[in-house]
Amino acid sequence: MNIEEVIQNKLRKIFDDESIVFDKSRFAGGLTNYNYIMNIKGIEYVIRKPGGMTDQMIDRKVEKVNNNIASKFGINSQCIYFDEHTGIKISLYIENSKNIALLDPNCNKNIKNVSEVMKKMHQSNKTFPNTFDFWAELSKYERIVNEINGALFFDYSSLKKQLYEIMTENIKSTTMVPCHNDTVPENFLLEESGRTYLIDWEYSGMNDPSWDVGSYILESQLAEDSIEHLLMTYYNEKPSVNEITKVKCYILAQDLLWTVWALIRHYHGDDFLDYCNNRYERFRKNIKAVKESIHYPIADMVIV
Repeated sequence: MNIEEVIQNKLRKIFDDESIVFDKSRFAGGLTNYNYIMNIKGIEYVIRKPGGMTDQMIDRKVEKVNNNIASKFGINSQCIYFDEHTGIKISLYIENSKNIALLDPNCNKNIKNVSEVMKKMHQSNKTFPNTFDFWAELSKYERIVNEINGALFFDYSSLKKQLYEIMTENIKSTTMVPCHNDTVPENFLLEESGRTYLIDWEYSGMNDPSWDVGSYILESQLAEDSIEHLLMTYYNEKPSVNEITKVKCYILAQDLLWTVWALIRHYHGDDFLDYCNNRYERFRKNIKAVKESIHYPIADMVIV
């Protein structure tokens, strides 16, 4: 059976209804996975279809544990079914909600909501059982590219070495807290009441909180004044030079990591080549600029 047939059989079994047909007409977005909204017996659910190669890139057993922990933060959508073997997940649809990418990531109110959600997670007394290690993740993705007979960019090794040198020289200290590690604006949902949710915990793990801050800045391509507002809102004061430097380093790291992630999807046959090329070109530009001066503005780093 293909994955769509598996999903349909799961739906029929879970809801005890052999007439259910997996309906993909209401696409709810997704890059790592694909999400669809379905009305089943009068209730709307989000059905997750795992994306290509995710069985090799994501540890679903860890994700299941972390998804449950994230629910205890009070910021996650309600999950009613999680299959750690296939990656199929069923969650309650959050009525009258929109993701912040649609609402405007630069809006001060939305930035405040995002900051509060991240702090709620980062300052929790709970812990994830795993650590999100950038270098380990990158090595895993490189290995997968090699295993599927793909190729990296001609200057990849040289630029990766430069990134290692920049991070080693400039990151003076780190703090390990629960992190989402994929804080794209699409993963923040705002409902009409004003409550903000953070969904999709595939990459979650213990990490430095500046990774999540940098991720939201980069993925939202925030304007300079919005970056300043987020930093002041999140850190409650002007952040230290060390924190600013970490954000810059993690922005570089994220572009490289998600470039190799996109290469895997590309070689699998998914339409990710433009995404991959755009991220790597930005990485090339930024690694050169930051190497020349660590004071290179964050606002210039988000420009593709």
